[in-house]
Amino acid sequence: MSENDANARFLRESIVEPSSIARARANALELGAAPISAAVGSQIAVLAAATNARSIVEIGTGAGVSGLWLLRGAPQAVLTSIDNEPEHLAAARQSFADARVPATRARFISGRAADVLPRMNESSYDVVLVDADAENVIEYVEHGLRLARAGGIVLVPRVLAGGRVADPVQRDAVTSAYRSLIQETQESAAVLATVSTSGEGLLQLIRVAES
Repeated sequence: MSENDANARFLRESIVEPSSIARARANALELGAAPISAAVGSQIAVLAAATNARSIVEIGTGAGVSGLWLLRGAPQAVLTSIDNEPEHLAAARQSFADARVPATRARFISGRAADVLPRMNESSYDVVLVDADAENVIEYVEHGLRLARAGGIVLVPRVLAGGRVADPVQRDAVTSAYRSLIQETQESAAVLATVSTSGEGLLQLIRVAES
């Protein structure tokens, strides 16, 4: 086992997931709504806390795993979560109720993100999580950066595409989109960008204030 593999295994096994999130994860797996890993969940919780988030947008609700991690880091925030699968939204609502998240802290919107996002207020959110329709990730990140306030953060899990992004032979549409997203944001003066390789990978973009 390589050093990187050993580190990844140690960290994966060291993270303690709250029971309410573990239950949401089990529900997500039953629905076939692949949840983010606990490694990525713990990262987004820390980032939400570090930004002192009060207003969060989540593109892709699943069964509520990522939303619960975000609110674990920012318990006073209001989360707006968008998904076009009614079954996923119903599972997420139940997960939030089980976790005793006040109803005033979560707003669930049923619909296609491409239709909902253009109607949302720009420069109004502290954190935007993009975890839906990987083929549209670049479009959603563009919306996310429009919605985020200056100094706000846009987060994109699964950005390493299971190792395919690092393999130049892999050129399918989703892998190419993630690869382009990483490269373009590294070169952009509009954001500060970094990628965590923990879990399935997490792209982190901080919107830079315009001078």
